[in-house]
Amino acid sequence: MIRFQEVSFGYPGMDRLVLEEITLSIPTGALALIAGPSGSGKSTLLRCVNGLVPHFSGGTLSGKIEANGLNPAELGPQSMSRHVGCVFQDPESQFVMDQVEDEIAFTLENAALPRQIMVERVKEVLDALGLLHLRSRRLDSLSGGERQRVAIASAIAFQPSILLLDEPTSQLDPEAAEDLLEHLVELKEKLRLTIVLVEHRMERILPFTDLLIYLDGKTPGAIFGPPREILAQIPQNPPLIALAKGLNWKTLPLTIEEAARLLKSEGNNLSSYSPMSQRPAELPDQLESNKLPAVVEIRDLAAGYKRENVIQDIDLDIFRGETLVLIGPNGAGKSTLLRCLAGLTRPRQGSIRLLRREISELEVAEICTQLGYLPQDPNALLFADSVMEEFLISLRNHGLSPQDYPPGELLSHLGIAHLADAYPRDLSAGERQRTAMGAVTVTQPAVLLLDEPTRGLDYEAKISLVELIKSWKTNQMAVLVVTHDIELAAMLADRVVMMEAGKIILDGSPQQVFSHTGPFAPQMAQLFPDRNWLTVSEVLSGQ
Repeated sequence: MIRFQEVSFGYPGMDRLVLEEITLSIPTGALALIAGPSGSGKSTLLRCVNGLVPHFSGGTLSGKIEANGLNPAELGPQSMSRHVGCVFQDPESQFVMDQVEDEIAFTLENAALPRQIMVERVKEVLDALGLLHLRSRRLDSLSGGERQRVAIASAIAFQPSILLLDEPTSQLDPEAAEDLLEHLVELKEKLRLTIVLVEHRMERILPFTDLLIYLDGKTPGAIFGPPREILAQIPQNPPLIALAKGLNWKTLPLTIEEAARLLKSEGNNLSSYSPMSQRPAELPDQLESNKLPAVVEIRDLAAGYKRENVIQDIDLDIFRGETLVLIGPNGAGKSTLLRCLAGLTRPRQGSIRLLRREISELEVAEICTQLGYLPQDPNALLFADSVMEEFLISLRNHGLSPQDYPPGELLSHLGIAHLADAYPRDLSAGERQRTAMGAVTVTQPAVLLLDEPTRGLDYEAKISLVELIKSWKTNQMAVLVVTHDIELAAMLADRVVMMEAGKIILDGSPQQVFSHTGPFAPQMAQLFPDRNWLTVSEVLSGQ
């Protein structure tokens, strides 16, 4: 049992409380989902359970916290680590070893487990999380999603009684996310494990959730209870919930199967079942963006690390004014392709032309004048003393004037104008993500590469990001987005490319590609497989 009783907390130097009068309880063996806007205190709430707040963070804590009969505020993270496993938003920051197998064994070695038990435990978690084939790989050679699974494997190898996960599926493809959650549920039932997780992509977690906790970041306290009961009260609406509310259904569905049954019993008011309302699935050469020149031309590209090719046989054009979304399983080579485009990884064969110039002949600094790149870890781009200064440094480095490229307007579009004077590394993950994005886009590059841009973003921030990217089309900016957020792809993409095992296997309009991707399709496409609908707004308007 985890209990919070009138808990309030504020970080040092802040003039407001991050948590205020929080009272809630999480039963032993439950899977509890913490939801709410970016910056509402979700990660802070997690860190209270293992004692990182206030022992590591500092600040002022009041109220009472109990985790399985222990007081984290008194014992601190060192003592609580025997009982509470944790995976943070940036799993890379937790690694202490170089190799996958060694990283998972590290905690067990520190606990002096007998060698035979340790070997069996490491193999068990590697197998459970689909990591056996990576056991000898260096951590720095893995994709973001693969590193995320390694961090989770390390956390559960010691078999703690409480597991805290901060955005555990943010870098996982849909199938890997479902596999992970199913395994966590098995562990929960087998070991009476209490799991508390923060996740913005609620549609992934809700089918497995016993308890939903919502923080709005504005009013004191939290609301918590059964998922359907809380979802009816809050504005954070995953697609199925938004559809049910839009159609005034009495029951809120948590799965595609539930929604399909409700369509038969309550869906009579959905007048757009007529085949006349189907949207045509355009072929790639019919897309409007393809009428404009290609800004990136990739031919016969292969690249990798050591002796292994991660990507091969890549032929791809990216056009002015086009938003191209790249999807595919973890380890398919999506991030490697982006690094090649940014000049950070040199291809082994083939060519990349940026604005008709061969990238291999350009220095990285010269590439950056025409191409902006946001990597999976936004912290790699944050080094100034304030959010505004991050933007101004980018402009100075490119020889541009703030008068011609005003950062204030971009700050407002990104929803972080109120943070202009804040120290970037003190912000929440979502706020840091938006700050880094602003730093690479304030110069208005011809080509923009975004690697998992919605990591740490709530639904409202995600919609704002979509609107912002669409506004850049007026400047004919080409945008390439790598994401496992399929709902983002449905809202954003002019064209979708799917990679698998280092190769492109699908390339076409969103309707065309998502009709062949199974679990990689957005929820509306799964619910209406014969309609070419991708978003809730399309279903409700019958477009």
